[in-house]
Amino acid sequence: MPHQSILAKLPYSKPFLFVNELTSVTEDGVKGSFTFKKDSYFYEGHFKNYPITPGVILVECMAQIGVVCLGIFLLEKNSDPENSNFALSSTEIDFYLPVFPGEEVKVVSEKVYFRFNKLKCKVKMFNAGNKLVAKGIISGMILKENNL
Repeated sequence: MPHQSILAKLPYSKPFLFVNELTSVTEDGVKGSFTFKKDSYFYEGHFKNYPITPGVILVECMAQIGVVCLGIFLLEKNSDPENSNFALSSTEIDFYLPVFPGEEVKVVSEKVYFRFNKLKCKVKMFNAGNKLVAKGIISGMILKENNL
């Protein structure tokens, strides 16, 4: 499946879309990137005179690229993706560096397992200098519309 078709199926839109590009997608993982715009709504007030990207937004970016994009790809290969939604079920993330307004990050995700509609991934985020920003485990559930 072309990477653009995965992006078109994401259940997000601006200002809550945190995926610019997918550079690699396989059954075992995904790589992608996002640039945090300097005028993003969440910088206002997130540390006066020293804005940094909130950790919850970094986790969301990691989840969108590392779990949801991979989930869409796996659903396309293994079942019917129509009428499917994604729900975060657990995260365990360690943070190492801040991400500042205007910075690009790269997310690398490795599938741990995909079974019983649950996808668990090891996810890492790197800054433009290829330094580790955050890493951890993110799991998500795929919910069929008739089970919501």
